[in-house]
Amino acid sequence: MSIAPEEVRAPAGDTVLFRSSPGRTFVMVFAVLMVAYLAVSPVIGWISGDADPWWVIATQAMVIGVGAAGAYTVSARAALPTWVRVSSGGLEMAAQDSDPILLDWADISAAVIHREGLRTVLEVIPADLDSVHPVQEGDTGGPALTDTPRGPAFTADLTQIWPSPRALRRELDRHLRR
Repeated sequence: MSIAPEEVRAPAGDTVLFRSSPGRTFVMVFAVLMVAYLAVSPVIGWISGDADPWWVIATQAMVIGVGAAGAYTVSARAALPTWVRVSSGGLEMAAQDSDPILLDWADISAAVIHREGLRTVLEVIPADLDSVHPVQEGDTGGPALTDTPRGPAFTADLTQIWPSPRALRRELDRHLRR
């Protein structure tokens, strides 16, 4: 079980926390499904000549939206907590239920946010894997490692992160340019 960011003392006072938000994910998936269903159903009804009353279409959209958004929100991948904390003291991250790690800014070779299909992914490439510090004593495993052309990188799925991956990119750029 991952440690919550509130249980970890921040390395500096100017921290900005980015964390997965199942509630936000539910609302976003629900809203997209509602709009799509409400836009397509009347057109299909008109083409087939069997148009349902508006309240039937709205009820169907609600049931499908709640069911699909709820299933996605509690799915195995979506339910795993992820958080990234940025401060002048460094970058802390715990991804998909891993133990959190801390990297000083000088120990980060690159931090890249990019798309992989429908997911937004953060790759943090340390200058040296020995420079990675566990946030608390006894922690044994950090976020997943992947091989990149620049070397091994810690990865985190940012698809559900709040504030947005765009805001995280701005914070990373601000600290890495120093």
